[in-house]
Amino acid sequence: MNPLFTDEPDKPGDDNSYLLSRSEKKLEPHENPAVEMIRRKIEAVYANEPDAKQEMTVVEHAYPPRSKHQAVMHKLTTSERSMADIQTAWHEYYSHLSDEEKHEVWQEFYKANAKNRAPEATQPAIPPDLTQSAHKAVVVHQEPPRPLHAPVKSAKRSVANLKKEVLKRVKSSESAQEKARQHLQSLAFGIGLGALALLIALFGLFNELVVAPFIRPGSAEAAPIILSSDGPAPSETPEVIIPKLNAQLPVVYGGQSLAESEVQKALEEGVYHYPTTATPGQNGNVAIFGHSSNNIFNKGKYKFAFVLLREMAPGDIFYLTHEGKVYTYKVFTKKVVTPEDTWILTSTEGKTATAALITCDPPGSTKHRLVVWGEQISPDPAANTTSAEPSPALQTQDLPGKGPGAWTRFWRSINPFD
Repeated sequence: MNPLFTDEPDKPGDDNSYLLSRSEKKLEPHENPAVEMIRRKIEAVYANEPDAKQEMTVVEHAYPPRSKHQAVMHKLTTSERSMADIQTAWHEYYSHLSDEEKHEVWQEFYKANAKNRAPEATQPAIPPDLTQSAHKAVVVHQEPPRPLHAPVKSAKRSVANLKKEVLKRVKSSESAQEKARQHLQSLAFGIGLGALALLIALFGLFNELVVAPFIRPGSAEAAPIILSSDGPAPSETPEVIIPKLNAQLPVVYGGQSLAESEVQKALEEGVYHYPTTATPGQNGNVAIFGHSSNNIFNKGKYKFAFVLLREMAPGDIFYLTHEGKVYTYKVFTKKVVTPEDTWILTSTEGKTATAALITCDPPGSTKHRLVVWGEQISPDPAANTTSAEPSPALQTQDLPGKGPGAWTRFWRSINPFD
């Protein structure tokens, strides 16, 4: 008899043991109510539990499919290998990738990090089995190459570097401003000189076209000189009278010097008689010199004396009054000579008594001399006396008249130190 089951009779061949006998009879559920209640409660708890196949399907679709590189990393991290072996294996795999594939690895890495840093991210951007240790393995063994199209991150600059850069830019700006000022000053200086030159040129043109034609020497009135049929009446002051030019000018006789300063001073009082030449009423040549500087910078009121002398032509008449007599001269020639041509002061071959009116040419310049010769026609030269020989001290090498010209006088007027 089996002690565990007293109700069952002993079967042949059974020994007295605690093992159940092998029987083909199906066991019926135990009828104990407590056991049945516990069984039913357990069945209720697990009534809604999915089966294994369903659970595998859910797990597979919980995360997006792994990429080629993620699959390799997953295989390494789940292989139960040491961290050193995982890092070595990953480095070997990465080194054999092409540039495009390496670029893909780092794009995935950046994308995962960006999602992990986002405050709203609640799920990891990569499968959970791609652990942080695996990420560290990649970072430690391989410095990220610059992606082909990844933006370059600007380095953080320190305050000292920013200060240096600002100072450098300020100095560069100051240098550029200084260069601009220098350029402007040079430009202003050039424009100023150009304007001054233009002003001087316009002034000379004004003198030539306006002053000379409309200012008549010797008289402030525009009325012409009216002479009687016998000619002008002698005056107390020796004069030269040129009706064609409406000029009536005093003549300074008695000069004892041909020094330039003395001549220029005498010309402030009229026209000047050369001391080395004859006087009216004597045989020989009477030389009279007058200004033609038609500019406002010359001193004296006779600076325009002979400015129109170039208008004289053969056949014109002019008069010289001297010592109570009037001498009439008829122009027979005129000529432009150099200051060295002192022969114009001497007598003219074939002429008994002549007078030469001399001035600088062109007006305002001392480069040449304009000479107008007239032959005495009244009174009869036969009554003239012989002129005395000039003193050797009065001999001259050049014709007087090399005084300051228009431009020289203009410069002296604006430059008090000259």
